[in-house]
Amino acid sequence: MDEDRLNLETRKFLKKVGISSQRMIEKAVYSGIEGKKIESGDKIKVSMTLNIEKLGVNYKIEDDLNL
Repeated sequence: MDEDRLNLETRKFLKKVGISSQRMIEKAVYSGIEGKKIESGDKIKVSMTLNIEKLGVNYKIEDDLNL
């Protein structure tokens, strides 16, 4: 296994995940504020799940965002 290649491919994937996830969160929050479902100062729960199907990995990260 080429460790440098694995590192590069992992970083490229995480960059995609980070950018698209941030956009989705921001879009959802702005929409929630517009629709009066949430407001500034609220705390919302968020989670992200990483699946690696071939290896049977299912890893979930949860946290709160303070608006």
